Amino acid sequence: MNAKSAISKEIFAPHDERMLGAVQVKRRTKKKIPFLATGGQGEYLTYICLSVICFSLCSVTNKKPAQASITKVKQFEGSTSFVRRTQWMLEQLRQVNGIDPNRDSPEFDLLFENAFDQWVANTASEKCTFFQVLHHTCQRYLTDKKPEFINCQSKIMGGNSILHSAADSVTSAVQKASQALNERGERLGRAEEKTEELKNSAQQFAETAHKV
Repeated sequence: MNAKSAISKEIFAPHDERMLGAVQVKRRTKKKIPFLATGGQGEYLTYICLSVICFSLCSVTNKKPAQASITKVKQFEGSTSFVRRTQWMLEQLRQVNGIDPNRDSPEFDLLFENAFDQWVANTASEKCTFFQVLHHTCQRYLTDKKPEFINCQSKIMGGNSILHSAADSVTSAVQKASQALNERGERLGRAEEKTEELKNSAQQFAETAHKV
């Protein structure tokens, strides 16, 4: 089981949360530590996770309200378990900064109501995938006060996202199958017409032969 699957199972599943995406990160700038702080827990891995939890049906609207959140999860050196750290509601996210819209880069910033973090993803593609899921989730679950996405590549915001690509692939497959069926129907139709023509010709020939 990879780290992200383990996080989903260990951190979110027990609370009836569904993890939508995660990205492994490290800070671009070192966090300031108070002078008197001692006794650190050593090295660790950090993951930024996006999850959603659905509540029971509302008696008025008959819809399941959902609450999405962004959670910082850590795995300390020498441990196989994960620890939930800071969590923000998606509504608290104010800005997502992709740093450079002209190239694939692993750097990004997240600005919340009461926090600002500068991160470097494990890979640029991992960041891109997380951004696509994050953007889609914001559009789906936030009715107003959607966060601003700046300095992001067009493939994150537009129709080339993995989510749209998957939908396009399904649509394309359906269209191809429909076209194949139509072509088969046309071939069968032509075959039936040809059979009918041969049948009529044979009948005419039989009637002529009988007269003779």
